Amino acid sequence: MNWQVIGFILAVATSSAAFFLLKSDSRGEPREVWSARRLCLLSFLTLFAELAIIRWLGTEVRVFAYVKNLALLLCFLGFGLGCALAKHRPRWKAGTFALLGLILIVRNPWGGRATLQGLSRALGGAQDVAIWATDSVIHWPNFFLAATIALVLLFLTTCVFIPLGQVVSAIFDAAPSALTAYSWNVAASLGGILAFFMVAWLHLSPTVWLSCVFLGFAALQTNRTAQILMSSLALGAICLLHSATTPDHASYWSPYQQVEVDQERFPAGEWQDTLVVVNHAVYQKIVNLEQGFLQRHPGLLRERPEDNPYNLPFRFAAPDPKVLVVGAGTGNDVSASVRNGSRAVDAVEIDPVILSLGKSHPEHPYSSPLVATHVTDARAFMKRARGRYDLVLFGLLDSHTEVSDYSNLRIDNFVYTEESFREAKRLLADDGVMFIKFEVEHGWLGKRLELMLQDVFGKPPLVFSANSSYTVPASCFVISPSDRVEQALRNDPSLREFVEGHQVSFTSAQPVAVTTDDWPYLYQQGKWIPAVFFTMSLLVIAVAGTFYWQIPDARRRAPSLFFFSMGAGFLLLETQVISRLALYFGTTWQVNGIVIAAMLGAILVANALVSQYELRSHERWMVGGLIAGLLLAYLLPFSRIPGSAALVGCVAAVVFAVPVFFAGILFASEFQVAESPSAALGANMLGAVVGGLLENLSLMFGMKALLLVALAVYAMAGVGLRTKSALRAKSAVPV
Repeated sequence: MNWQVIGFILAVATSSAAFFLLKSDSRGEPREVWSARRLCLLSFLTLFAELAIIRWLGTEVRVFAYVKNLALLLCFLGFGLGCALAKHRPRWKAGTFALLGLILIVRNPWGGRATLQGLSRALGGAQDVAIWATDSVIHWPNFFLAATIALVLLFLTTCVFIPLGQVVSAIFDAAPSALTAYSWNVAASLGGILAFFMVAWLHLSPTVWLSCVFLGFAALQTNRTAQILMSSLALGAICLLHSATTPDHASYWSPYQQVEVDQERFPAGEWQDTLVVVNHAVYQKIVNLEQGFLQRHPGLLRERPEDNPYNLPFRFAAPDPKVLVVGAGTGNDVSASVRNGSRAVDAVEIDPVILSLGKSHPEHPYSSPLVATHVTDARAFMKRARGRYDLVLFGLLDSHTEVSDYSNLRIDNFVYTEESFREAKRLLADDGVMFIKFEVEHGWLGKRLELMLQDVFGKPPLVFSANSSYTVPASCFVISPSDRVEQALRNDPSLREFVEGHQVSFTSAQPVAVTTDDWPYLYQQGKWIPAVFFTMSLLVIAVAGTFYWQIPDARRRAPSLFFFSMGAGFLLLETQVISRLALYFGTTWQVNGIVIAAMLGAILVANALVSQYELRSHERWMVGGLIAGLLLAYLLPFSRIPGSAALVGCVAAVVFAVPVFFAGILFASEFQVAESPSAALGANMLGAVVGGLLENLSLMFGMKALLLVALAVYAMAGVGLRTKSALRAKSAVPV
């Protein structure tokens, strides 16, 4: 049964009926009254929908995964434009159809996925960004077609959030206290975030997420007919989003990515291997390299078993090694560790779904008493580990497809930095070996890895390729603080012959920058803004300009400099907090959830203080505290603070809490007396869009430089605050 075809028919039928039966968005005026309950439902739904769409689009349309914060900026843009249209009838009809339109375009059953997955390539993404299975040549007809499709997707995503912004801002205007309404808004937003993290923890699919969004839109309607019609739209969406499961195919949604598995069988029906696909890109295979299996199927493995990429690392390591596998995945490297006589294995894997797939590995590596599994971020584990390993093995963990929902980092960015390799070197025994496997498709990327290892170890690594007829190929980088690698080559002539026959030399036409914790952009060629980022940013600006002219002249005035700057500064600060704390606690979804919850909690505390005490007279001190906090975060050398990673992370959390707290106090103090809460909220959201675009500067100058950008933006907020104070003082003077 083709669920996509059924879903497409259902979606067209239900949307056609709803289109003619629902009242027009353009007639009448909204009559929102103050309702804490309705505001909480709206705020909860806004954040839940934001996370759901960000996660889903990043999976289905790869350009949304590669171009940082793209979907997040569109959510802010739509919400901010909605605030500017607060006096107009809410565009529920347009927003609901926009969401259904997104699903129809992305999940249409006639080859839409292949086209959308290629958008990043067609838009020039492969020129200076490493993207799997792409070339670096721009075909201009394809470019303009891809830009048009991308523009439609951006437009629809923005439309989804306009009615939410309209109604939230209208309720703010009707509230007896803007600050009280803001506190309810923040608390319910926190609930929406926690609810989505719970959905991720339960491994539920977008069928559930986006159906909840449709039902939330329906629940917010004020008449029964609209509720029924909008609820019916979820039926087609459910069928379109459904992924059929067969005995040989299954789809899972982990907290990080979509994982699909396809079992391949021999003609007689016996299991051959399991192909693992992550976010629609081939990731790895579960394979059986046990001697008995290979003997039953001669010719399956055409290379010698000892020359297979999974067995090669153990030809360099000492006998009976203690092994750390970074990116243990489905268990192939762990199986090789057990099969090659390791005395102990620490297997680190961030994704619980991929790890659970390894439990079905035919060699059952995770059932071995020699293996200890750790479901955590690789970098966080290495910071805390105190053991000494004979082999530190970086598996094929390169995440070409998954980016954090709240920052511009892919989940493995901090694994491939100089600092990370130094931490791995610290874990090596005196005669230990570091072995890195990576799928290198660009010379500059291979050269970057080579240069980093050379900087860390003081000598170049041994670099060679290892192909296979049965398993995935890999470029291999081998190095040791001692002469262990050279000794292995001397003692094993067949290994030396294999390496000499497969040596690789990576070159680059331009100087290659190494990745560091401050500039961790492994998949970016150099310290500039890639072409595809420019293209998508211009398309976002085009969408914003299109909607801008729909705002009535009376409200199409320059937004408040103070609230605009506060929005831009807060997004820059939020990104800094998440990325910096990820260094010490890991890039796991739990850490992201805790950080975001803590920041929203700090805002609630600031709101409570402002509501209890008269702090507006101390705003100059608040601005000073904010600026001082940013300077402290910029100047403090966290890497030189003695103590454990957890202790340094706690210090970093306290330091970054200072500017977050003062920013919250300043915003709450001014929002409390804002003449138009909806205009203030709209300016804040549009400022966040600009802050997201400014975040691209980290691709040129590093992440720490964003603190200086945030400082400049908050200084503009100070100027805006002074202007507002002067205008208030002038208006208070009797004539």
